[in-house]
Amino acid sequence: MSTTVDHPLPDDTGRRCPEELWDLGGKATARARRWADESASQPVPRSARLLARILSDPEGLGFTTRFVDNVVRPADLDVASRALARLSAERTDFLPRSLGAAMGLGSRAARLAPHAVTTMACRVFREIVGDLVVDATDRSLAPALARLRAGGDRLNVNLLGEAVLGDKEASRRLAEVSRLVTREDVDYVSVKVSAVTGPHNPWGFDEVVAHGVEVLSPLYRLARDHGTFINLDMEDYKDLDLTIAVFTAILDQEDLAAYEAGIVLQAYLPDSPAAMERLQAWAAARADAGGARIKVRVVKGANLSMERVDAALHGWEPATWPTKRATDTNYKRLLALAMTPERTRAVRLGVAGQNLFDIAFAHELRMARGVVDDVEFEMLAGMAPGLQEVVRRDIGHLLLYVPVVNPKEFDVAIAYLIRRLEENASSENFMSGIFDLATDESIFKREEDRFMRALNSVTDEVPAPKRTQNRLTENEDNVFVPAGRFENTPDTDPSLAGNRAWGRAILERSKSTQLGIDILKENELTSVAEAEALIEETEQAGKAWGRLSGAERAKILRHVGKGIALHRADLLEVMAAEAGKTLEQGDTEVSEAIDFAYYYAMLAEDLEKIDGAKPKSVDLTLVVPPWNFPTAIPAGGVLAGLAAGSAVIFKPATITARTGALIAEIMWEAGVPKEVLKLVKVVDRAAGKLLISHPEVDRLILTGGYETAELFRSWRDDLPLFGETSGKNSIIVTPNADIDLAVKDVVYSAFGHAGQKCSAG
Repeated sequence: MSTTVDHPLPDDTGRRCPEELWDLGGKATARARRWADESASQPVPRSARLLARILSDPEGLGFTTRFVDNVVRPADLDVASRALARLSAERTDFLPRSLGAAMGLGSRAARLAPHAVTTMACRVFREIVGDLVVDATDRSLAPALARLRAGGDRLNVNLLGEAVLGDKEASRRLAEVSRLVTREDVDYVSVKVSAVTGPHNPWGFDEVVAHGVEVLSPLYRLARDHGTFINLDMEDYKDLDLTIAVFTAILDQEDLAAYEAGIVLQAYLPDSPAAMERLQAWAAARADAGGARIKVRVVKGANLSMERVDAALHGWEPATWPTKRATDTNYKRLLALAMTPERTRAVRLGVAGQNLFDIAFAHELRMARGVVDDVEFEMLAGMAPGLQEVVRRDIGHLLLYVPVVNPKEFDVAIAYLIRRLEENASSENFMSGIFDLATDESIFKREEDRFMRALNSVTDEVPAPKRTQNRLTENEDNVFVPAGRFENTPDTDPSLAGNRAWGRAILERSKSTQLGIDILKENELTSVAEAEALIEETEQAGKAWGRLSGAERAKILRHVGKGIALHRADLLEVMAAEAGKTLEQGDTEVSEAIDFAYYYAMLAEDLEKIDGAKPKSVDLTLVVPPWNFPTAIPAGGVLAGLAAGSAVIFKPATITARTGALIAEIMWEAGVPKEVLKLVKVVDRAAGKLLISHPEVDRLILTGGYETAELFRSWRDDLPLFGETSGKNSIIVTPNADIDLAVKDVVYSAFGHAGQKCSAG
């Protein structure tokens, strides 16, 4: 790239793009203007007009989404018919006549023919979106492909379905993809690792890569033998490294060295330019060794909503760019990075998108850089064919992306359709104004300004990824601590290589770990006399602990939260050894334990804010947790008692006692006095019974079987038991009149905050 120069834009500040790119941007806008004007005379398909009419209404997208989810998706026609009747009561005047008529009938479907009306409504909707998704059955697919090929274009056929639920479904989908590969009228097929390998554990990266290579290699050989191009697609950020690893491993096999194949990169990921450089370096080495080139298909990204949801669920930084403009900039950055003769020597480029300005820019760039034959343009079949016609006149043939699905499995197309509908409805997206570009100057100007502003931000630097979490380098200074009083702690992100290496080391250590053994030996309860002494000592410590202010207890509990976070790896190590917990299961449990610490610290502070007399705490709480959630539930029970001002005797489940011992040790290190939190390993059964039945035990927090709760109650009929149990009754909570209600709220939340059923019965 050339030296950057200043090009003023309205309301824009900061760095400016290289002069070469800015000049090409000016040529691109002029070409886009001509394309838009020429497209005005092109016919617009009826389905596109109908869809545009629906989505141009402010209520159109919401209505369409509900219609798809509630009427089209359900397999049960009774369910769909009732949903149709409900939707018919809403405003529907923006619907095309055929669908509006079906909705009108839907309001009377209960007394007419509900199944027939619902079937008709679904058929009308499928006709409207028929140009977006092609029927994959042999009878319908052949004429559809022939029609799309008529203009001289090539076709990228994609069997819809981003993920599968099991190996049986994965095998069936792989067979369907293989059938497409061997068709004489198909020369290009897209497939995803996730669609043909079945569900996989994100922590098992090496194993999933090996499985992906094993499953997909025969498909690649089949494609090689039939002269069919395979494009390896991807959906989620978590599959970025995985897809690249599978792709390169397959093509590194000696018998596939001469086979050219492709892979996708998504511009809405800041990681994509670095990924492009990795692929270019690998492809260059392959070409130098006599191997074939590869192709990288550059798209903007189509799974933004799911990426945001996934990030929110786990407390991660969203992996994508925060704005549409930043994505558009990265898209142009990728094009500029890839379109040089030295790079296209090993990596051809697929420019995929509908934005006329971006297509025009890429065309100008490939001509200026002398790589015309190394760049292919890809557009969606059925989406604005009039625009495609005028673009085709300048750039030659297109590669049309053709999603296909068997009508019996139309539900797998829903996610794809919703993404397409959102694109058409969102004013941020170029597609929202595609049919008005030539006739509405304000729309053209809007898109031109967006294009030039995005281009103006292009630099030659490779952006850093948004996700930088690395448990390998986590320490006292950088471990997560809530900014306010409470914030969920982020789970560990297995998408990142450093975290995966961290996890591998944990599993290796778990094979021989000794964590918790010595602590348990030091806290064995071997006689009734020891139990009596333990109860008396802990009760006295509880009186002093209860006199502390809520703020003082909260400070210690926050230290506990940080301590659990710093010992995350140790807890996962011993949970794997004792309970067979996988990293995926155990990591979220540790996060929940950390959340308990900060959450109960907040509640302890809130006890000070209650109007009237200071809440009365009890002196002694016994916590008896289960084995199957050996970190989260024990920590939650213990921390609830401590927050409420009670001393705690903690008896972890026998099977996972070492995990409990580690939890206790972490709490002691964080500042919980050892006399306030007592860990016990019960060796003598009579001593254990005394712990439960002793009159000085003010309350028992139990998670376990209903029969266990009944047994404990038989030992002491007035036992104040706070329990979540399995069996014929799910919850037993026995309030104690001597416990202040405010303190009860803290204890009850030990269950409610964990997302478990809670009752104060």
